Amino acid sequence: MATISDVSRIAGVSKATVSRVINGTGQVKESTRELVNSVMSELNYKPSSVAQALATKSGNSIGLVLSDFTGSYFGILLKQASVSADLMGKQLLIADGHNQAESELKAVHSLVEKRCDVIVLYSRMLSSDQIIALNHSIDIPLVNVGRELPLSAGYSIAFDQQHAVKMAVEHLLNSGHRKLTYIGPKPATPTSSSRSNGFNKAIMAHPELLLESRQIACEFGYIEGYAAGKELIAEGLLDTAIVAASDDIAIGCIKALTEHGLSVPKDISIVSIDNDPCSAFIEPALTTVEVPIQTIMAQAMSVAQRLIQGDLSFESEVIRGQLIVRNSTMSNSL
Repeated sequence: MATISDVSRIAGVSKATVSRVINGTGQVKESTRELVNSVMSELNYKPSSVAQALATKSGNSIGLVLSDFTGSYFGILLKQASVSADLMGKQLLIADGHNQAESELKAVHSLVEKRCDVIVLYSRMLSSDQIIALNHSIDIPLVNVGRELPLSAGYSIAFDQQHAVKMAVEHLLNSGHRKLTYIGPKPATPTSSSRSNGFNKAIMAHPELLLESRQIACEFGYIEGYAAGKELIAEGLLDTAIVAASDDIAIGCIKALTEHGLSVPKDISIVSIDNDPCSAFIEPALTTVEVPIQTIMAQAMSVAQRLIQGDLSFESEVIRGQLIVRNSTMSNSL
């Protein structure tokens, strides 16, 4: 494989001159530039992207920080980010936040050191104040995904979590249900807090219906949902309807209920959030609120491209999902 030293030797110029030709910096005679380019072409020499980044203070790349990589949700997110980066002609550099605030900060700074043009941040653990401080501490544009944040935190494109839960609750209320259970994580992250608070607000919005409600703590996951379903059965806490904070929780819960001889939706209706690709293929097919993560990430990458081009003429956005009614819910006789 040819090296910069080979190009320098054959062209009869210094390595510094070759570097200036590669990076388009400094003063180089046109005849010398043509000679160096010709030699690089003959040798099929490919400049190191790292070396170019160090010379030009730009890595021709977009950084992406995620706190988690599990589940189809993040698979869809990563796929869209990769597709968008390819279309932009940019490298996609990914860093893992490990679901810890300190690790998320380290991940961002690692991408700053790699001289990414823009950093797209999907943070679960950093507070708004921490992201604002982070945005002020780095000289690279920050695009926040999944959370509604102040402008001082950088551009953000968020999903309206509370509205999603409200749609789920309203669907059950319109179907005649008056006893509802919410199953989801404790309000420890922005997403879990928004979904939990959204359930409470949706219930409190209808004092005239004399609703009965409860919340059961359950982390995201099939096994966790199964355990939560078992808990409801064991403690005799089964209401006529369940709002699950995610499709995987709902699927696990349905398995527990079915094993106990209960029928969904005949005995208990279940509505969830996410619209995971598998949600339409389980039995019964899940009624769920779609989180358009592919659309959200595509928009985030589009904004990243505009930021690279110096365009600042846009505002942060909040995207809402839509309710997809399938077979896991039905009317309840009043």
